Amino acid sequence: MSNIPETGRTPRVQIRLIVIQVLVFSLLLTLGGRLWYLQVRNGQEYTDEAKNNHVQQVIQPAVRGSILDTRGVPLADNETRLVVSASRTELMKMKDNGKAVLTALADILGMRPKDVMDKVRLCDAKTPQPCWNGSPYQPIPVTDEATTQQALQIRERAEDFPGITAEPTAVRRYAAPGLANTAQVLGYLSPVTDEEITKAAKSDSPYLRSDQVGRSGLERTYDKQLRGKAGVTRYEVDNLGRVIGQAKGDQAKPGANVVTSIDARVQAVAEYELNEAMKEARKELDRNTNENYKADSGAVVVMEAKTGRVVAMASLPTYDPNSWVGGISAKDYEKLTGKNSNFPLLNRAIQGLAAPGSIFKVVSSAAAVNAGYPFNGNYPCPSSYNVGSQVFKNFESKGYGSITIGRALEVSCDTVYYGLAHKEWQKDGGTKPKKSAHDWFYKTAHQFGLGAETGIDLPNEVTGRVPDRQWKQRFWEANKTGWCKQGKKGGTYVEQLAYEGCLEGNLMRAGDSVNYSIGQGDTLVTPIQMATIYAAISNGGTLYTPTVGKAIISPDGKQVEEIAPKSHGKLPMSKATRDEMDEALAGVATRGSAAWRFGGWPQDKIPMHAKTGTAEVYGKQTTSWFASYTKDYSIVMTISQGGTGSGASGPAVRKIYEAMYGLNAKGEQDLKKALMPAPRTALPTIQPDGSIDAPKVAPYEPEQEDPDEQVLAGPPVQTGRRD
Repeated sequence: MSNIPETGRTPRVQIRLIVIQVLVFSLLLTLGGRLWYLQVRNGQEYTDEAKNNHVQQVIQPAVRGSILDTRGVPLADNETRLVVSASRTELMKMKDNGKAVLTALADILGMRPKDVMDKVRLCDAKTPQPCWNGSPYQPIPVTDEATTQQALQIRERAEDFPGITAEPTAVRRYAAPGLANTAQVLGYLSPVTDEEITKAAKSDSPYLRSDQVGRSGLERTYDKQLRGKAGVTRYEVDNLGRVIGQAKGDQAKPGANVVTSIDARVQAVAEYELNEAMKEARKELDRNTNENYKADSGAVVVMEAKTGRVVAMASLPTYDPNSWVGGISAKDYEKLTGKNSNFPLLNRAIQGLAAPGSIFKVVSSAAAVNAGYPFNGNYPCPSSYNVGSQVFKNFESKGYGSITIGRALEVSCDTVYYGLAHKEWQKDGGTKPKKSAHDWFYKTAHQFGLGAETGIDLPNEVTGRVPDRQWKQRFWEANKTGWCKQGKKGGTYVEQLAYEGCLEGNLMRAGDSVNYSIGQGDTLVTPIQMATIYAAISNGGTLYTPTVGKAIISPDGKQVEEIAPKSHGKLPMSKATRDEMDEALAGVATRGSAAWRFGGWPQDKIPMHAKTGTAEVYGKQTTSWFASYTKDYSIVMTISQGGTGSGASGPAVRKIYEAMYGLNAKGEQDLKKALMPAPRTALPTIQPDGSIDAPKVAPYEPEQEDPDEQVLAGPPVQTGRRD
């Protein structure tokens, strides 16, 4: 045992404790210094480095929902194609801004280098199409028609094509079943812009940079439902792009399907017959100009009379909406928007404005009754009507003696309406209107829904025009300065008109009211407005808001949101007046201005009601109108510079009805051939896997008429003018 005293160990222990304390203090001092160095002295540097560790999002685009016809036939759906895209972000990092890469890409794709470079340049006010109007950070499609061999070359030589991808992608397809183009109704897609992304950021349906957005038609109206929701996988990456973690992602949700009231078979018939009617019109001689009719554009609407649902809607000229898929070419863009294009993007059924001519007389007839003139009263129908020094002639200067308003509708007598409108103009105070002026002819037109949108579920519908006193005043205030500068008393026709407009363009003159009563002058309507009106006469007086969308069905078919018909008013006439007008319009087809086109029609089984119209247009040939209805449907067709209503449009409208009801030229019905003898109420079934057992649609083949078997109209003595 050690003989060292206990007290001898104390200094050593103390020394050791002191050493330990010094070491601990040194360590703490070192750690504190290091902490100060990291957080204070070099804090900003490490903060900047940390920022380079960020979250990257990988987008899985949602499959856009299909647009289906009333039986489930796809009008617009998706197909998988090999899409070659370019990353503008990567290309801009290169010294030549990717020119060499794009040139090499053009060589593989068999395209001109300029065409490829044009597709990836950004759109602005000075850059013509083609260009990219979407987000500059989104891959830009160069072509969606790459072959497998081209895609393999790009992927195998990835080092030669930085920023270029070739991937199978679901792209939009406009199927045109049975050659039913349906372009203006369906619309088209284009990439979302940065401005739209910012604007929708706080909405319940924000856009992603990969989104395609509906630009017109149903694609635009139901874009939110069709688009679905893209999936997002979030990765945390460092400044070298290496994945260092994965955050929670969102699964892609496919868009819903929009079922429409369009029947692809009827749509194909409507498009075909409108086109044939225009071709036939161009063969006819216009006796006023001694030239053939130009028949440069037209539209037709087929509507369910008791719901307002649109069964078919065609507009010519038209276009192929597939030309927009994957980016439109300069050549195609010029065809659609160029000076000589005649604007095929325009849906003339809802955007085409024209004077309605005599199909407007149903409005004037109701106005006359509302003003106190009995429908079955007797009114003179001379060959012409004088207002001061102006002479307003009946069509072909034919008179019918004293007739009722109903008979005036049948034979389309203008002078009956001239006289009634002139009397009302005088009662209301003429050019110095009374404070209590009724303005029945104008008020009634507004009550029929004219001068306002019908509310159809398609974008950019126009209102048309009812040229009442209020409109005259507004129009005069807007144009007075120009008229006064241009006007010249005793000058050319245009100068004289400007002179008169300058002095009293705000006054409702007698000639204005007289012209207006037969759908002429400054009156403008659209085919959809007139189809809505004639459908309302058919169903007893209810004005339905036209709709193309019929239901929205979830991708698995489990959720169905039906778009129910909605009424927006009643026709301003009593049931008795409606019934009298209904009888008169039936007379148009049997003994009036359309009788020569409806010989042999089975009037006892499927009563036909019609009104012809031939509208005069300053500086152009006449506009052909034909408005009609049965108990099930209304059909309205118009052809710009097409001639008379019964001559140009009448036969085509009849053929559409024949296809729908399964009739031949003799009026014999075969229900097996009938496309739609009654409106369809059932919705198509969508399976849980998203598949649809849709029937196939064969192209429309019109029945060939035997010239020896054609049925002609009844006794010519009984028929009215061929308006």
